[in-house]
Amino acid sequence: MPKIVRTIKLHLHANEETDAAFRNMTERYAQACNEISEYTFNNGLILNSNELQNRLYQTVRKKYGLKAQLAVSVFKTVTARYKTVETQLKQNPCRFRDGEKTYSFRRDLTWLQKPIVFSRPQADLVRNRDYSFVADGNGKRLISINTLDGRVKLEYDLPKCCQQYFMSDEWKLGTGKLVSLYGQWYLHISATCETDDTFDDAAPRHVVGIDRGLRFLATLYDEKGDTMFIDGREIMKKRDRFRQLRAELQARGTRSAKRALKRLSERENRWMSDVNHRITKTLVEKYGPDTLFVLEDLTGVSFSERNMNSRSSAGRSELRSWAFYQLEQYLSYKAEANGSGVIKVSAEYTSQRCPKCGRIHKENRHSDIHEYICDRCGYRSNDDRVAAMNIRLLGTMYVSGDENPRFGARRRSGK
Repeated sequence: MPKIVRTIKLHLHANEETDAAFRNMTERYAQACNEISEYTFNNGLILNSNELQNRLYQTVRKKYGLKAQLAVSVFKTVTARYKTVETQLKQNPCRFRDGEKTYSFRRDLTWLQKPIVFSRPQADLVRNRDYSFVADGNGKRLISINTLDGRVKLEYDLPKCCQQYFMSDEWKLGTGKLVSLYGQWYLHISATCETDDTFDDAAPRHVVGIDRGLRFLATLYDEKGDTMFIDGREIMKKRDRFRQLRAELQARGTRSAKRALKRLSERENRWMSDVNHRITKTLVEKYGPDTLFVLEDLTGVSFSERNMNSRSSAGRSELRSWAFYQLEQYLSYKAEANGSGVIKVSAEYTSQRCPKCGRIHKENRHSDIHEYICDRCGYRSNDDRVAAMNIRLLGTMYVSGDENPRFGARRRSGK
């Protein structure tokens, strides 16, 4: 049965005593994670938390004074982080150009030059062991958290959008991550719900092709021939202001400038996340349930294929740094919750193929005027729209039974 996973962010009302207890616990937890991370790195990249636990459990408990469940969680935290980094490396191959030829190498954890560092104090807390919800004498709900100095009970703020996860028995709360931000404490809790509303990608009501970019953050094309452009120019202007501020702070090089640089980076990340949330919410609400959203698979894509050389250095930086993968993640889980689905298709030739006659010719795309003009049939349209049309066509091929739809010559396995 498919599952839906959400993250609940609770703001904890911690006094000075509780703040000190949280800080002590999270700092020791991070130190223990760093020691296990170094051991993992120096001993053949062990990614089995049980094996690491068998070797170092007593060391972690005695050296850092962690309680039993916290000590066990340390090993799971470290192995999970290494597996995440491994996935990220595989999704971004190493590429270099030698003359006219481009070479690509898949990366794995052996590319790491040093152990992963846990620089931010944190602690993973297991439900009903490290944290639980209790009622005070007046019936008010509090959260009880087990620290190294004993249990503390405190009030918390629950966002309105997350109240359903507490009100319904269908949602199961899991492990929480205790973190600090600007002197305030938060507990990020995973919530899981099993659902029977499985999306049938073989018979969707809508198939929507989505091309991602910067001039238009998303260009959509559906089965009715309607096109939707989500303009990215104002957003890129704001990103440019962030870039200029970063450059000024980096040039100063003072301690206060470095602190300001960190705050600026966090603010920009929150803003980017909010933009992607609003975009994906708009898409899901526009088409409703039973919709198949089709995206290009950008894993390992070199943006030189998308006229990176014609962009300024600032433009290349923006294209590489915009959170395309985050938008994909947000769209995936919002679509799943709405009874829809997301698939990724090959990005090859989607910007070079004429959607009318099928002609594939790189020079037909004129990025300087943002148009595609076919030299065979004369078809002419916005270049991002053409890409969205081709992406949607690959989606319809998938619905028709082609598990790996793509344009151009098929690669044969074996010989």
